[in-house]
Amino acid sequence: MTTSLSVNVNAIAFLRNRRNLPWPSVEGLGRVALAAGAQGLTVHPRLDERHIRFSDLPDLRKVVDDFADAEFNIEGYPTRQFLGLCRDAGADQVTLVPDDPSQSTSDHGWDFRKHKTFLVETVAELKGLGIRVSLFADGDGDEDTMDVVKDIGADRIELYTGPYGGSSDDPNRASTILEQLGRTADAARARGLDVNAGHDLTAANLPKLVHRIPYLAEVSIGHELTADALTHGMAETVRRFRKACGQPI
Repeated sequence: MTTSLSVNVNAIAFLRNRRNLPWPSVEGLGRVALAAGAQGLTVHPRLDERHIRFSDLPDLRKVVDDFADAEFNIEGYPTRQFLGLCRDAGADQVTLVPDDPSQSTSDHGWDFRKHKTFLVETVAELKGLGIRVSLFADGDGDEDTMDVVKDIGADRIELYTGPYGGSSDDPNRASTILEQLGRTADAARARGLDVNAGHDLTAANLPKLVHRIPYLAEVSIGHELTADALTHGMAETVRRFRKACGQPI
């Protein structure tokens, strides 16, 4: 199995929004990423529209539609407004995250037991629209939690890899966290769930993650990929990350 790469374009939008100008073009760079072989685009529209604007969604949907088999992944906290955006934009996958509006970025997974009823209802609504649903999950090695996720009815989990990415200067800690992520992923797979991953993944730390979780379905990468693109260009950076995913280039 080859791990798919979905390019998160939030950081590009954040840079654009510093000025009342149309560049850098979120749609244009999204198109470059897909032309270089990325399998999808990811956005996280927030209520304050500080990066992705709601008006970006239909334009990005059109970009994705120009590439066979590419997917549009929309992530966020499931307010009624957010669910409407996902429906209207024709999301292929929705990744539900437990963010507070004041958070700068996603930094923890769901408490699945506490929010089970809410998530059951939300997942059912999205799947009724034909949308694949992934739930943001802590990769803490708690295998029993995956029983709850299975009961909720999600198709996938997305492992929160922030602690792994943040331990680049401590190889022993990185190895410990990687094994916890792996145990969580193994437990999810044993229950028929597919596994995605995202947050602070780099071309350097991604190969070890893919090696430990060889059935990893998809990674969603934005901040580091965008930073690397400042040096290497978007097309070359996508190729570097595809290689890190184990894809043939």
